[in-house]
Amino acid sequence: MIVEGREYTVPGLRYVIRSAKPEDAEALSAVRLQIDGETENMDREKGEAYIDAEGFEEIIKTDSDSPVNLFLVAETNGRIAGFSRCEGNNLKRTSHRVEFGVGVLKEFWGHGIGKNLLQESILWADSNQLRKITLSVLETNENAIKLYKKLGFEVEGVLKDDKRLSDGNYYHTIVMGRIQKLVDQ
Repeated sequence: MIVEGREYTVPGLRYVIRSAKPEDAEALSAVRLQIDGETENMDREKGEAYIDAEGFEEIIKTDSDSPVNLFLVAETNGRIAGFSRCEGNNLKRTSHRVEFGVGVLKEFWGHGIGKNLLQESILWADSNQLRKITLSVLETNENAIKLYKKLGFEVEGVLKDDKRLSDGNYYHTIVMGRIQKLVDQ
């Protein structure tokens, strides 16, 4: 689905959150690769499950045409600083649910980009009768967990020893969800 862009201004940075466009594909490929190398909070190490520009073009087209998918980018000065996706499906039993994922370049951390990508996704989900948003977060990503709780997400489960990081240790993945309370009409 495509949504209208919204501008944000914070001290030292102005950015727009908008739907991804096919012309973003090449930059998205590079940004995703860079993010994967900047933090261990992602599922992948740098270079794993690489998606090239053509792959991103296809994802953007699919998401733009789907009422249960949303692909957002945060753009500042013509440059993509981060992105998020909500991915749903058309199965009757789970069509009310989408899974959220986000990535922000490290140089742009602390400017509210991840928070605003999530808030835009929540607004979209709520206005499109998508009752539930789910996400997964590494147990050590305490700032993200605090943010998710602040925005109405609850811990639904723990995947024990789910990821092995560069220190050789295993860490838990926290599964969280936010359920919109729909009012009967």
